[in-house]
Amino acid sequence: MKKARTWLDENAVSFDFHDYKTAGIDREHLTQWCNEHGWQVVLNRAGTTFRKLDDERKADLDQAKAIELMLAQPSMIKRPVLDLGDRTLIGFKPDIYAAALK
Repeated sequence: MKKARTWLDENAVSFDFHDYKTAGIDREHLTQWCNEHGWQVVLNRAGTTFRKLDDERKADLDQAKAIELMLAQPSMIKRPVLDLGDRTLIGFKPDIYAAALK
């Protein structure tokens, strides 16, 4: 998150920050992101919150179950999500940001 915000500032890209870990996120946005990128990309399986889940909750995941997990615990959403209006970017890679924001 910090690297993405620093990159946006350094490249004079204005943005509105929405902290979905504290402000939450709605099902519509999560569904849109999962449809665009695949739930496997949106769900942060490397994060502590996901890893602490019992194996039963991690088993047999599909998009619907992943969305329910992310709605219940937004810290399971991979960050940052950059909304460009017509599409989104998940995670931060400087070269991808540069290409998308030219």
